[in-house]
Amino acid sequence: MTGHDGWQPEAPELVRQYVITKGRGLPDEDDLSLVTLVTASAEDTRRPARLSPEEQSLLDLCSAGYLSVAEIAGHSHFPLGVVRILLASLMEGGHLTTRPPVARARLADREILEEVLNGLRAKFG
Repeated sequence: MTGHDGWQPEAPELVRQYVITKGRGLPDEDDLSLVTLVTASAEDTRRPARLSPEEQSLLDLCSAGYLSVAEIAGHSHFPLGVVRILLASLMEGGHLTTRPPVARARLADREILEEVLNGLRAKFG
């Protein structure tokens, strides 16, 4: 329902995301890309009580081992932006550690592959 001046209240799902993230902005893409691997810190053995339920659930997910940011978003059913903001907060608190994704393998030299193929053809027909 609109008021006399055309103002409409925010959609509940937008307000909820703002509340979950406490109004924080997105972290830098270099810090938390989709393929950044995240796990719970080994030094962080006791769970602080001051974490929100959403942060606790992300910390539970990450305590099983390394997961990518995209996997965490998929398992948690939170929007990707919210997950990135919460993960950044947990990293700042020392609860999570990250490692860059495994570097992409360089392409094999075409000439070497052709020589191997020619050798296999010569040997096996």
